[in-house]
Amino acid sequence: MCTLCKTLDATKVDAFGGRLLGMLNDAGLALMISIGHRTGLFDTLASLPPAAASTIAGVARLNERYVREWLGAMTVGRIVVHDPVAGTYHLPREHAALLTRAAAPNNLAAFMQYTSLLGQVEEQIVHCFREGGGVPYADFTRFHEVMAEDSGQTIVAALFDHVLPLVPGLREQLERGIDVLDLGCGRGIALAALARKFPRSRFLGVDFNRDAIAWAKGQVDADCLVNLRYEALDAAMLEFTDAFDFIATFDAIHDQARPDRVLANIARALRPDGVYLMQDIHASSSHHGDLGHPAGPFLYTVSTMHCMTVSLAVGGMGLGTMWGRETAQRMLKDAGFRDVRIERLAHDFQNDYYIVRK
Repeated sequence: MCTLCKTLDATKVDAFGGRLLGMLNDAGLALMISIGHRTGLFDTLASLPPAAASTIAGVARLNERYVREWLGAMTVGRIVVHDPVAGTYHLPREHAALLTRAAAPNNLAAFMQYTSLLGQVEEQIVHCFREGGGVPYADFTRFHEVMAEDSGQTIVAALFDHVLPLVPGLREQLERGIDVLDLGCGRGIALAALARKFPRSRFLGVDFNRDAIAWAKGQVDADCLVNLRYEALDAAMLEFTDAFDFIATFDAIHDQARPDRVLANIARALRPDGVYLMQDIHASSSHHGDLGHPAGPFLYTVSTMHCMTVSLAVGGMGLGTMWGRETAQRMLKDAGFRDVRIERLAHDFQNDYYIVRK
């Protein structure tokens, strides 16, 4: 026996080994849940009584052999209930409440897509650990597609009943007609919802990703929204002055190469009596402070493999997903903001909402 092994607490080793095995199984299930979401298998199962694999595959219009193997993972993962005598599979309603599109905004299956999305760049991330630098946005396939679905569940679903009321009087202003900027808008899902709801207001969405902006412009044309436009611009180069009554960033500041410049540009672009709403990740600015965070390990992983690295890829600050309240408040103050109020929403454990004025 090695010298090290003699000094170990075998009970602790076994416990940690069990934890690691659980992680391995859960990682596999996360991939399978992502596939179940993308193929519509959970939606199909929720619509059927207990059914055979062939029936499920037929209704979902999928290859039966793959569906049977997927059902094996769902069975041993105790997500789907299998009756070996009848040869049927069933998705309990309590599980469907968290795994189907009908369950949005509680559909956690949609978030499992990040597992494979981040896994695609593991080789590049390992290279960055050794050589520095970062992985650019272009290397993340489907990123804006997944983020748009994420935004649709977390932001758009809560936008009118929960998010806008955080700013007293904002809804009435939007109804009368004001100038609005969404910075880092991605595919513009949230901004388009606002533009449809408040036709008297004027909306501008800005993002540096041209593919996302092209997609957003296509939706504007399809919806005939004359009060909404999008521009592919670098937020760090924004030159507006006293141009907007309301500026919003949804989960966008921590990704920026130069968030300090972006926040200063927002302060300059905001009219004296305007308001800036910054939705960003709820976190502490210290690792110890995040020990109790329910999604801490996942969010630090997202930071390492996406948010931090895309900033570093263009020579940015690499702020990272978990920059935290303390850093956010300091940077807002440095940008010229003096009135900062932080709110939480009961249904949203992941985000803080900063209500900011000059």
